[in-house]
Amino acid sequence: MTPTITEYLSDIQHALSRVDPDDIDAIVSRLFLAYADGQTVYTCGNGASAALASHMACDLGKGTAVDLGGGPEAQPARRLRIHSLSDNVALLTAYSNDLDYQDVFVEQLKNLLHPDDVVIGISGSGGSPNVLRAMTYARNIGATTIGFTGSQASASKLIELSDFRLQVSSLLMEQIEDLHVIVHHIIGLRLRAKIAAHTLTISGVQLISQAEPVYAKSAD
Repeated sequence: MTPTITEYLSDIQHALSRVDPDDIDAIVSRLFLAYADGQTVYTCGNGASAALASHMACDLGKGTAVDLGGGPEAQPARRLRIHSLSDNVALLTAYSNDLDYQDVFVEQLKNLLHPDDVVIGISGSGGSPNVLRAMTYARNIGATTIGFTGSQASASKLIELSDFRLQVSSLLMEQIEDLHVIVHHIIGLRLRAKIAAHTLTISGVQLISQAEPVYAKSAD
């Protein structure tokens, strides 16, 4: 049965209250390690989760950079290396047509992934075959896996393949997707602050204003 507006908002509030801050901090710490060690983070998902995979690559790539601007002459600071596997339409359709849709992410990882890298798999149901295959491959070669999912029965499949997990307490796909975006934004803000503090520590120069989030400058 479709929830009323009040019920929907109440359900979101309840599910948010059950998100474990320690799970978020653990993900932030692993992503900071990827930044510090020059590892690459890959994101993947289907449908709205594909949009979130792109959203993550945008926000965590741009939003955590401490040296935005300056033009081509500026010496770049270290940045988080992050790439969405959901963005190359030509490659996605080629693998889907020539092989199988379940291989669209794992085949990309075979070109790109190193054992110290990170793969973030996003699946509201936790049962998306192409995400699960990507996570399985990442595990097999020693990469770190981070899973975003909900509380449907199939979520256990993704959880079993995740070194770190963000599992929200909802069965309704729309709410699962809402909650994933909210938590992603928390992760982005926490990671940006952690990287900025690290930069201040090693340089003694403030390169980014803590009072004015980079997100606020986005054109959209």
